[in-house]
Amino acid sequence: MQKILLMFIALSFAEIATFIVIGKYLGVFTTLLLVIITSVAGAFILKNKGLNSFQSIQQSIAQGKPPGIAMIDAFALFIGGVLLLLPGFLTDLIGLLLLTPFTRNVFKPLIFSWIRKRMKNGQIIIEQK
Repeated sequence: MQKILLMFIALSFAEIATFIVIGKYLGVFTTLLLVIITSVAGAFILKNKGLNSFQSIQQSIAQGKPPGIAMIDAFALFIGGVLLLLPGFLTDLIGLLLLTPFTRNVFKPLIFSWIRKRMKNGQIIIEQK
């Protein structure tokens, strides 16, 4: 829990520093406009990609396939959209990386290993009905 708190504090300082640097380079109005545009884009992507991901999961289940890959994609798209909603350029960059199919495929093994680790520790439990 302390690691997460320290990570959020470090991210906040990094975002503030990024705002200052970009604000000096582009100006305050343009910087704020970019933040607003990425937040609106994040909301739009969350709505549209979220529905597509949910349908993909349903299709996998209907075809009798395990929905693991579709769920990882949905998770990455959700996190990417949420990161775009948050004000900040670093979170926007990470969010865009999660939303782009090529770079999302780079993150998939990391997400799989994170889930496996949590399952071994008993923090994630999968129930089957």
